[in-house]
Amino acid sequence: MKILISLSNRLMQRYLPDPFLFVIILTFFVAGLSLVLTDSTPIQVVEYWGGGFWSLLAFTMQMVLVLVTGHTLASSPIFKKGLGSLASIPKTPGQAIVLVSIVSLLACWINWGFGLVIGALFARELANKVDGVDYRLLIASAYSGFLVWHGGLSGSVPLTIATPEHFSENLIGIVPTSETIFSAYNLVIVAALFVIIPLMNRLMMPAKDQTITIDRSLLEDANSLQAAAVEADVLTPADRLENSRLLSMVTGALGLCFLALYVRENGWNLNLDIVNFIFLFLGILLHGTPRRFLEAVGNAVKGSSGIIIQFPFYAGLMGIMVSSGLATALSEAFVSISTESTFHVLVFWSAGLVNFFVPSGGGQWAVQAPVMLEAAQSMDVSMAKTAMAVAWGDAWTNMIQPFWALPALAIAGLKAKDIMGFCLIILFVSGAVISLGFLLL
Repeated sequence: MKILISLSNRLMQRYLPDPFLFVIILTFFVAGLSLVLTDSTPIQVVEYWGGGFWSLLAFTMQMVLVLVTGHTLASSPIFKKGLGSLASIPKTPGQAIVLVSIVSLLACWINWGFGLVIGALFARELANKVDGVDYRLLIASAYSGFLVWHGGLSGSVPLTIATPEHFSENLIGIVPTSETIFSAYNLVIVAALFVIIPLMNRLMMPAKDQTITIDRSLLEDANSLQAAAVEADVLTPADRLENSRLLSMVTGALGLCFLALYVRENGWNLNLDIVNFIFLFLGILLHGTPRRFLEAVGNAVKGSSGIIIQFPFYAGLMGIMVSSGLATALSEAFVSISTESTFHVLVFWSAGLVNFFVPSGGGQWAVQAPVMLEAAQSMDVSMAKTAMAVAWGDAWTNMIQPFWALPALAIAGLKAKDIMGFCLIILFVSGAVISLGFLLL
């Protein structure tokens, strides 16, 4: 095992480029595939790419806010104390790896946006508390929890098909979550991953001479979040506003009032906007004054450059995949070789492949649903299970797709190649577990 982990890490360190270069290379690769496998012309491919380039602007801003508001909330004195207390539980590196894996799995199953940020922030706190823990593996373990998101409460595919008037309703109808998220096969897969992922992360711990720790001084914010004391006789009206606890309390209370009204009408439907809303207004409250809050935001926003620059390129990539028909062609290729007994596992594998090029759960479902649901209907197999096979495939290859790792990497201060050697192992192990789930259950 140690040799395999070492080899995987060396391969990723040597050959995995920066995520920005990764998406550039992926773009040219997909453009070439679309020219070979579809009827698209070079001019059309360029038009597809440019036409889709800005299609994820709203989502890009949401992801920036996930990073900024989550980081800001975690840097508040109360939240840091809470994370610090939880991080004091493990006494050894192995215990730290297992705990961060479980916390991340649970948080991502509840809500993917919440889990993605909390897992990385908790990993940082553990690195600050536990001696001798490999920082790369700690962050990889936190990110590995993201694997279960599409089988959890915020899974976009199962929630979409449970919503009236969804685009495939005429074919599949309204599918309750009892047949998807809370079905026996899905719960068994989730439970298996909750056991296997922490154990695998623990087994991947490097030998002491290969363990890479982090200088704890680098985990502290570059700027102090405490406002400098100012003598009362030199405070200007503007200074008083910036240091007003009352103003922060009133603003935070306004946000909490809206949240209470939202929950009363919609229940705990924690979409990405609501998660960001909670993080934002709790951050305002817990930092105490507007000045401290804005200093925390200033520190947090430094890590968002990768998201801002790279997400439009992924949107262009999706534009080629969808408009050229390449995503449909890949899906149909898997369907053509499937049988009734292998159909769902092949749907899972095909979704994992498509996810490399369309790393958006909702976007991928829009592309694959027409092909997969019609095939499921013709084979007389479960359409709900087909939808979940697509959902799990979308989540599966996120383990080696830098798109979703960017917020966690920004929080951790690492590069994709630092953690992807560990994530590659998790990809193979989890792929076997999920495949067996769809074959046997």
